[in-house]
Amino acid sequence: MAAVAGRRRLIGHLLDERQPADARAAYFAFYHPTERTRLVTTPAGTKRADGYIAFSRTGMDLFRPLLTMRLPADLEQATALIYKAFQPETTASASSMQAVLLHVPTSYMPLIRACFTIQREEQLLTMSLDPNSFEPVINVLVTQETGTSGWPRFVIRNRSGENEVLAAASVNWLYPHFADIAVNTQTNAKRRGYGRSVLAALVNHLLQAGIRPLYTVRTDNDASVRLARGLGFHNTGDRSWLLEATLKASPVRAVK
Repeated sequence: MAAVAGRRRLIGHLLDERQPADARAAYFAFYHPTERTRLVTTPAGTKRADGYIAFSRTGMDLFRPLLTMRLPADLEQATALIYKAFQPETTASASSMQAVLLHVPTSYMPLIRACFTIQREEQLLTMSLDPNSFEPVINVLVTQETGTSGWPRFVIRNRSGENEVLAAASVNWLYPHFADIAVNTQTNAKRRGYGRSVLAALVNHLLQAGIRPLYTVRTDNDASVRLARGLGFHNTGDRSWLLEATLKASPVRAVK
């Protein structure tokens, strides 16, 4: 844990916590629980890192860590950092760490494709709320709960006795400046305004706490984009990739 805290101090200049494009990386670099975080920085032995990779154990996948990063501008150094990061710090085998999830900026994709075999990929759009465009939605069916992470969750449940969650808006991660939120509506509950209602309730809760909501959505999910826009979210212009991937067996020449 001390090693993680020390390395966090080396990379503070690489991220702007107040910018939506850096928000996810900032959360996993600085705020994700220390005991579930591993940070690898370069170069070694300096007080100011040129790049880093964060390994984060999350609820997204029980077996594959999520990797977020800021890589050195030099491609050879960036490639070296990637392969250095996969060298185990303990006696655990390196092969057990090679299957990962990656969340990376679009500009990194040529190098990522050179270093990893990608099994699945999604292009993501980051949307940020304009508080001046947000209007609360009142729906008496919405109730507040606490999610498994301890963060707030707003739901609409089936009141017929089954207690089924018909729609839910929850927090993926948060820190003092931003929260990344998600909404899910059951197929049999669509077109009733339930998704809009729970999402609006969560947005209102976060705004009252002084936290700006972000909404990360697949670029091809038109319905979800429309839902967010209807509540006052706008396109930040930031596009990134979420990947399921495996590190290739040996280093490759960095691509230009």
